[in-house]
Amino acid sequence: MKEDTKTKPNQNKHHHQQGSQQQQQICRTIEVVHTVDHIDMSPPPVMSPVVVAPGDDLNLIPPLNFAMVDNGIFRSGFPDSANFSFLQTLHLRSIIYLCPEPYPEANIEFFKSNGIKVFHFGIEGHKEPFVNIPEDTIREALKVVLDVRNHPVLIHCKRGKHRTGCLVGCLRKLQRWCLSSVFDEYQRFAAAKARVSDQRFMELFDVSSFKHLPMSFSCSKK
Repeated sequence: MKEDTKTKPNQNKHHHQQGSQQQQQICRTIEVVHTVDHIDMSPPPVMSPVVVAPGDDLNLIPPLNFAMVDNGIFRSGFPDSANFSFLQTLHLRSIIYLCPEPYPEANIEFFKSNGIKVFHFGIEGHKEPFVNIPEDTIREALKVVLDVRNHPVLIHCKRGKHRTGCLVGCLRKLQRWCLSSVFDEYQRFAAAKARVSDQRFMELFDVSSFKHLPMSFSCSKK
């Protein structure tokens, strides 16, 4: 996956290059990613629904573990070509990809042809007891989720269980869900693969730095 970045000339070039290199280690994108210092929370324009001809719905196959998280936010496992027709009905603006592996060429072409921006946060998928969830990466990914300019957005990893579950769980904490509800949702997707380390990470995740941000989507307590 190629990185496409732009720099401004004659403005602390050396310092800017260092900052860009550090940011690229956390998030790689197919297209230029807008900075998230100022987050625009105004709702995106309403998109017209896709008209599905009779019989075409038989070809609309959602990715593994697909579900709606909130208004304009979805989650799933890794989408392949069989899921592309279904993804088109979501009118996605962006995708948050949490695996370190590059996308297959078919996915890249699909995203480009549909104007979908990809935010690539490469989190290794180790098994317990060697799980290491990078908090800084989750924070950067959460900023992307909160910026409604990126909506509708799909969050996914390989199976839509652990990495995706941790990011969604941190969002739920910001939405003031109680921990038991956060864990219930995580376990519903992880099932027998639920990890104590993931739940411990969500429990200790500090959302105080995000609380000044307004949210245009639902924020109900559970």
